[in-house]
Amino acid sequence: MNSPDFLLTKIIATLGPATSSVETITQLIYNGVRVFRINFSHGAFKEYAKLIRNIRKAEKQTGKYIAIMGDLSGPKIRLGKVIDGGLHLLIGQKFIFVKENIVSGSPGYENILSTTFPSFINDINNGERILLDDGNAELKLLKKNGTGKKAELICEVVRGGLITSAKGINLPDTQLSVEALTTKDKLCAEFAVEKKLDYLALSFVRQADDIRQLKTLLVKLGARPKHEDQFADRPGMVFPPVSNLEFIPIITKIEKPQAIQNLEEIVKETDSVMVARGDLGVEMDLADVALLQKKIIHLCQEYGKPVIVATQMLESMIHAPVPTRAEVSDVANAIFDGADAVMLSGETAVGKYPVKAVGMMNKIALRTNAYIKQHSIYPGVAILKPELSLRNAAIATAVKEVSRDVKPVFLVVWTNWGGSALYLSQQRLPIPLLAFTADKKRLRMLNLLYGVESVYMRQPSSGSKFIKAIDELLISKGWAKEKDPIIVVSGDPIRRIGLANRVVIHYVGESVD
Repeated sequence: MNSPDFLLTKIIATLGPATSSVETITQLIYNGVRVFRINFSHGAFKEYAKLIRNIRKAEKQTGKYIAIMGDLSGPKIRLGKVIDGGLHLLIGQKFIFVKENIVSGSPGYENILSTTFPSFINDINNGERILLDDGNAELKLLKKNGTGKKAELICEVVRGGLITSAKGINLPDTQLSVEALTTKDKLCAEFAVEKKLDYLALSFVRQADDIRQLKTLLVKLGARPKHEDQFADRPGMVFPPVSNLEFIPIITKIEKPQAIQNLEEIVKETDSVMVARGDLGVEMDLADVALLQKKIIHLCQEYGKPVIVATQMLESMIHAPVPTRAEVSDVANAIFDGADAVMLSGETAVGKYPVKAVGMMNKIALRTNAYIKQHSIYPGVAILKPELSLRNAAIATAVKEVSRDVKPVFLVVWTNWGGSALYLSQQRLPIPLLAFTADKKRLRMLNLLYGVESVYMRQPSSGSKFIKAIDELLISKGWAKEKDPIIVVSGDPIRRIGLANRVVIHYVGESVD
C-alpha cells in the first residue's frame, strides 16, 4: 500500500521554468503529484496554454487523472524600479512614497520610493505599517502630504534591509479599497474556463463578497450554476452536473488579516481553502501562523471544505537536494492537522531539484500516514454544521466506526457528484478510498481530497455488478487478494443520484449473487 498509486495526503506542485516539459511533468506524476498549479502572476497565456497541453500529454502517458489549478494573482502591490544593486534602508531614515514612476536611489531620488499600485497611498493612515520584501524591511507612515497625483507618504524605516525592484509590499494595518479581482484576473478566469481548468484559486480575499464576485463572473462565463443557494445543504465542490456547464470550484487563499477576522463566512462561501502561509506570515505575528493553520483546517473540516497547506514547506530544496529537519516536521504536522493536500511552490517552479522535492514530500506523507494508521490517530472532524446534508454525513461516520473492526484494505464508493467521496474523505481514515464515477471531470476534481484515488467506470446497472467489477479490478491489478475486506458505499439502487445510502462489508472474491 505504500505506493504513489495510493496517495492519502495529496501533493500539489507549481509548474515553472524548472518543470515545463512533458518529461519532467511525467516524473512528477510518478512521484506523487495529483494537482498542478499554474501561477498566473508569472508568464503569458501562450505559456500557460503550453503547460496545460503538456500536463494532459503526461496524464495520458501515466494513466492518472490529473487536476489543474489556476491561481489568480489578485492586486499584488509591488515596489517600482530601484537602482541596480538595490537600495539599503537604514533604521531611522526617512523615505517618501510617491505616485510617479521613478527609479529609487537614482540621482535626485535617493530617498524616494515608487509603487506599481499608487492608489494605496490614498488608503493608508498615519502610524500604519508598510512591509517590503516579505517583511525583510519595514516602514511606518508618519504623515501624508498633498492630494491626487501629488499625494505622498512620509515614512520612517523601522526595520532596515536591502530592497530591489518589484519586491512585494504588504499593508497589514490598512483597509484597502481595491477589489479582489483585477482586470488581469478576469482575463485569467476567462482563460481558465476556456481551457477547462479544474480549480481557480482566489488571492487577496478579505471577505465573503470577494468570493461572490468571482462566482458572479464564473456564472457569466458558464462555469457556475446560476442559483447556488439551492445546493446550500451540500458541502464544498458538490454540485450536480448541469448541461453545457464547465463547473470550476473556487479555492480561497487565506493570507490577509481581514480574512482571519471574517474566516467563518469565507469558509461557508468558498468551495475549498488554501492556508497561504507566505503573506499570512508577513502580515500577522509569525508566532500565530501555526495556530491559525490548525484553526483554519478544523473549521474547513466542520464545513466539509477541502483544505491545502502551502508556502515554504520544503523551501531549502530550491537550492539543496535534501530539506531541513524543520521542514520535514512541518509537512508531517500539516498532515497530523488534517490537511487534504500540501503544496510546493518555488521548490518545483524554479528549484534545482523539483522531482526530488516531490519524492521527499511523498515519502514524508507515506511515513506520517502509516504512523497515523498504526496508532489509530484520525485527524478528521465530522461535518458538524446542521445546514449540511446529514444522511451522507451519518453514513460516513458509520463507515469510520465499521472500519475500526473490519480493517478494510480499501474503502470503495460509487459517486456521481462527488459528495459521498468528500464525506468519507473528511473522516481522514488512513485507508485508500477508491472513488468510481463515469464523469471524467469529477475524477480530476476529486484529486484534491485526502485519501481519494479516482477510477473511471461506466455506470453499473446494479450494486452486485459494481462489486463484481471491483473484485476483477483489484485482483487484476494486484491491489488486493481474495478474502481481503473492503467496504463499499453506494446508492440503493446504484443508479440513484445524490445520495449514498448503502454500505456493504465485502470480502474480495466472495459471491454477491
